[in-house]
Amino acid sequence: MDKKNSVFIATSLDGYIADKNGGVDWLHSIPNPDLDDMGYIAFTNEIDALVMGRSTFETVCGFDVDWPYDKPVFVLSTTLNEIPESHKEKAFLVKGSLTEILAQIYKKGFYRLYIDGGTTIRNFLKADLIDEMVITTIPILLGGGAPLFSELPKAMEFELMGTKTFLNQIVQRHYKRKN
Repeated sequence: MDKKNSVFIATSLDGYIADKNGGVDWLHSIPNPDLDDMGYIAFTNEIDALVMGRSTFETVCGFDVDWPYDKPVFVLSTTLNEIPESHKEKAFLVKGSLTEILAQIYKKGFYRLYIDGGTTIRNFLKADLIDEMVITTIPILLGGGAPLFSELPKAMEFELMGTKTFLNQIVQRHYKRKN
């Protein structure tokens, strides 16, 4: 089975994935009357499982909605000792280096992974473990917050696979890692 680690995320024009208070309300700053999912469902149909950090997991748990994932979620954490009772069988705690964690997930039969959460994405990029990125840019300048990218040990080349525009305002770019 082909292994693939993918990112599907939205950023502000200035490259932030959350505002200075950790908020993401700005993601809805462009009216979306038809509730266009902007390719999210098609993307998630192509993955086997999600990998996210503790902060992202806790943020999702805090949303006033039902659990939004129908695939297993692997939560990376050095501080969490167990998944809350409410999310057992939906989310699974994994520990170790990224390569050890990936080996654990692959052993369970999950190969196409959705990597989510700022710190987790940055750590996977630092380890050169991201194969593709779908980045959706919302036309807003946040002026600070949680950045999508940080310093890397070396330059990484990606190839543009396609660009889409949604609601005449939002631009989505699909990049694939060059070998």
